[in-house]
Amino acid sequence: MIVNAVFEGGGVKGISLAGAVKAAEQAGVVFNRVAGTSSGSIVAALLAAGFSADEMSEIVKTTPFESFLHRAPIFNTKVIGPAARLFLKKGLYSGEALEVWIHHILAAKGVKTFADIPQGKLMIIASDITNGRILVLPEDLGKLGANPSRFAVSKAIRMSTSIPYFFDPVMLRMTGEAARGKSFVDQFVYIVDGGLLSNFPLWLFDDAAEGAGQKPVPTIGFQMVGRTTNKPHLIRGPISMLQAMFETMLSAHDERYIEQENRFRTIKIPTLGVGTTQFHITPEESQQLYESGMQAGKKFFAGWKP
Repeated sequence: MIVNAVFEGGGVKGISLAGAVKAAEQAGVVFNRVAGTSSGSIVAALLAAGFSADEMSEIVKTTPFESFLHRAPIFNTKVIGPAARLFLKKGLYSGEALEVWIHHILAAKGVKTFADIPQGKLMIIASDITNGRILVLPEDLGKLGANPSRFAVSKAIRMSTSIPYFFDPVMLRMTGEAARGKSFVDQFVYIVDGGLLSNFPLWLFDDAAEGAGQKPVPTIGFQMVGRTTNKPHLIRGPISMLQAMFETMLSAHDERYIEQENRFRTIKIPTLGVGTTQFHITPEESQQLYESGMQAGKKFFAGWKP
């Protein structure tokens, strides 16, 4: 059974997506084209690079997610340090550690740039907050004057996973025609988590043509749901308010599209109360998320008819 797949973003909760991929493999699913936002972009990229569900499981088990929370020691000073970093860098953590981590993992399969992946197989969602637009990578890199075939997949993933005010935004300088007529300052764009504009881009493959005379390939969505979805946020200041706003957008702005038209092709994965930025997750919680994804996937494929 050949399918296209779209993976929702959800920070650490994305561990559950790997479990659902395992269930899909067990059901005989072969992934054709894949797309994702934020942590969903990591899973999509791993599939596009040729990783199996078992290999993903091993990655999940051996990754110390708290290591992604990297910043210089000077910014660890209580209260003042994080606030100073947020003011100077526009994020509590750099995001560089995550980019290096996924770069080395993909490189093990010979994938560094988008040229190493079949054209059209992988799509990653990011948000260009300078120009107020969604970016579908790699195809929209041309709007910034970048060469899609030479652009690092790990950089695109970092762009898609840059949770606003939690990780630094990725700053790119436009080149060529995109930069023509702009001042030096105006040539720079800030890019953040794709979830800001579309956390679950199930629409991506709806109009995709697979070839003349070929049967359309069905698209399946992998979405994370759980007790944190409608849990009240405790707001103590501007930072917690911004985090609450972002988590609300992640869980709400694509939901009407899913509810109205696409529940039949969406795997709903319980996330067991784990939060988006809960990077200090225990091995036990990580395994529970993985198993939750696998059970949700098994339930879906047991009754799904393409």
